[in-house]
Amino acid sequence: MPSPAVDDYLKTIYAHTEWQDERITPSQLAAVLGLAPSSVTEMVQKLAAQGFVTHRPYGPIALTAAGERRAAAVVRRHRLIETWLVQEFGYGWDEVHDEAEVLEHALSDRLLEGIDERLGRPRFDPHGDAIPDAAGRVDRAAFVLLGAAAAGHAGRVLRVSDRDPDLLRALVDAGVDVGHEVEVGAEGSVRVDGRAVTLPAGAADAVWLTA
Repeated sequence: MPSPAVDDYLKTIYAHTEWQDERITPSQLAAVLGLAPSSVTEMVQKLAAQGFVTHRPYGPIALTAAGERRAAAVVRRHRLIETWLVQEFGYGWDEVHDEAEVLEHALSDRLLEGIDERLGRPRFDPHGDAIPDAAGRVDRAAFVLLGAAAAGHAGRVLRVSDRDPDLLRALVDAGVDVGHEVEVGAEGSVRVDGRAVTLPAGAADAVWLTA
């Protein structure tokens, strides 16, 4: 049966490994969801019993095939809604996450399909995150985290984390948005579309470039 709590857990586990390879731990999951570790441990045990995750005590959590399918479906809903709010209602990319958190549990499959069709079947949301198709498939280019990019690397901004709305607004002010070209200089300096830019704190760990 549909459960917002289950879906939120699966969505968070899914998103954790989209842009890096390390699986999420229960303590990391608790921190992201803002819940007590004991509550997270209990829910992870329930998810494992339902066949959505595999997990051993104190170890990382991995989605099963069934968990991956359900998580991709929830992620698809969330990101289509974010894209819809930006394109149809003029929301800023720093404003859509919390709205989508509410709406993703309320929209029918029929309405979601209508939104997808109206938007032209978008492949990426406003932050550059891939929108899974109806079968759960995603198409994502090779990437590198800005903070891990070597001096001399040049690439297009693929994705910006939506975790911190204040950072999103600061990045917009600096011209660091999805699709812009970034050149990494010495000692962390960067040029965006050919001009020198001072990045806001936290940007190095929140921006991904084409590899």
